[in-house]
Amino acid sequence: MRASDAERERVAEVLREAVAEGRLQMEEFEQRLDATYKARTHGELEPLVRDLPAPGGGAVAPVVAGQRPRTGSLARWSDRVGRPATSGGGFALYGGFRRQGNWTIGRVFTAFAMWGGGHIDLREANFEAREVVIRCFTIMGGIHVTVPPDLNVDVRGIGLMGAFRERTRDEAIPAPDAPRVRVTGLALMGGVGVERKRSRAEKQRERDAERQRLSDAERQRLSDAERRPRLEKGDGDRP
Repeated sequence: MRASDAERERVAEVLREAVAEGRLQMEEFEQRLDATYKARTHGELEPLVRDLPAPGGGAVAPVVAGQRPRTGSLARWSDRVGRPATSGGGFALYGGFRRQGNWTIGRVFTAFAMWGGGHIDLREANFEAREVVIRCFTIMGGIHVTVPPDLNVDVRGIGLMGAFRERTRDEAIPAPDAPRVRVTGLALMGGVGVERKRSRAEKQRERDAERQRLSDAERQRLSDAERRPRLEKGDGDRP
């Protein structure tokens, strides 16, 4: 069965989500993505996502011809709110914890780090409720919270001989329908940092869109160049 442009794009979205979750290394992702856009049949597309699970684990990703639910940054905010929580906290003692990829944060998430560190990444996450509170407590340790630029975030923590700060790497433009996240807590001789930053998957989608736009423009230019000699020849044949 010949593959359509929409089916190739669905496979590309599966791959982008997989690299955002850490299931694919960037080199393998780029190889599969390149093969996706070169594929002409379902038989060429299906092996590219055969080993990638559906969101939340479980069944293997559906056949490329089927409609796959959008999750994470691919989904609308309204579709990312109201899901059952998969985690309500993180603990690190002489070690670390990490929450990232396609997970669902509880309405109250409590993080503790002592002589260790934690990372909470909400860029591809879902939300149990529209109002979420992240409570961060660190003693001679660090906790880093990464959020997308369009999420509503309020940082109100306290630093004692430490720091509780917010950093904006990408322009912050909160979406009206995005959840509201309040980050609070205490950093004692340690640090808690909140950073606004786009995900690798989102940046990759922008690069893919630009590459597709340039490719379409190049095909149009070549098509125009091929038609021009025929038009000129036709004009010369006219009496």
